[in-house]
Amino acid sequence: MRVIAAMSGGVDSAVAAALAVEAGHDVTGVHLALSPDRQTLRSGARGCCSVEDAHDARRVADSLGIPFYVWDLADRFREDVVDDFVAEYAAGRTPNPCLRCNEKIKFSAVLDRARALGFDAVVTGHHARLADGELRRSVDAAKDQSYVLGVLRADQLAGALFPLGSMTKERVRELAAERGYAVATKPDSHDICFISDGDTRGFLTRRLGEQPGPVVDAATGATVGTHAGAYGFTVGQRRGLGVSAGDQRPRYVLGIEPVSRTVTIGTAEQAEVGEVLTGIPSWTGPVPDLPCTAQVQLRAHGSPVPCAVSSTEDGGLRIELLERQRGVAPGQSAVLYAPDAVRGDRVLGQAAVCRAG
Repeated sequence: MRVIAAMSGGVDSAVAAALAVEAGHDVTGVHLALSPDRQTLRSGARGCCSVEDAHDARRVADSLGIPFYVWDLADRFREDVVDDFVAEYAAGRTPNPCLRCNEKIKFSAVLDRARALGFDAVVTGHHARLADGELRRSVDAAKDQSYVLGVLRADQLAGALFPLGSMTKERVRELAAERGYAVATKPDSHDICFISDGDTRGFLTRRLGEQPGPVVDAATGATVGTHAGAYGFTVGQRRGLGVSAGDQRPRYVLGIEPVSRTVTIGTAEQAEVGEVLTGIPSWTGPVPDLPCTAQVQLRAHGSPVPCAVSSTEDGGLRIELLERQRGVAPGQSAVLYAPDAVRGDRVLGQAAVCRAG
């Protein structure tokens, strides 16, 4: 097949490209330029997509003897990922920009352009597996990225290759070292790629300005403090609340109301929910017959929990959790996995969380 290797400059995409070449594919390397000021996008292990990363990707492509190009997708990335990120926080929700980047950039803009140019697929360094067209978890549970790929449709998965899903991250680094790649020991990127200093609240403050409001304790009904912007909080948050509730019980963020700028906090018991309502779902394969049982993962680094899934009148999903959960934030993705022990690593689809209670 003729394939595009999306090369970020990290060890995962380098090894994925190498494995595609060794599998006999006709490979062209592509690095994505996602910011007009690319010198600012990396600080140590934080961030990605900097000029330094482009050079690292080019060196690997040169060693493989494959063509290499840089595609400028900065405008598309700003509109579909960065602006969406800011708008979601302004609306009191907690977005996942990695999921949005996979949906809108890597498997929409890139895959669409690749197909238009006559390529068959895009190969990436994601830690996930494809088996008989089905998206499955990586064998390396600690590095599994199936959650942020759960938004992909079947036609997009048909144009994807994930060569790393059957190996551990340790093995990926070994393969890079065996091939002499300098990126073999390069640190993994952490946090949000376009916030290289890791200060999400500071980034949002610069975009949205200070928007002071009250912090209300649901346990007592009292206003226990103020804040400079409700966008600096997320449902389930415990640390950094900056208030004292008057007793020794820890408090968690229960809700964010952007119009009144009210942040509501409460006890651990109040933070637990047994039901999640979502928007309209997308499915990675055939639409399952509803109602059904499944497993649901409610955040990128969360654990799956058993659930019962049914439809709502507006086309969304009602997900009844068999184990109550804390910190289910609107805007996050509820990714559904098959319920059975044998095939429970299979992704069924996902939907954005609208409300939990």
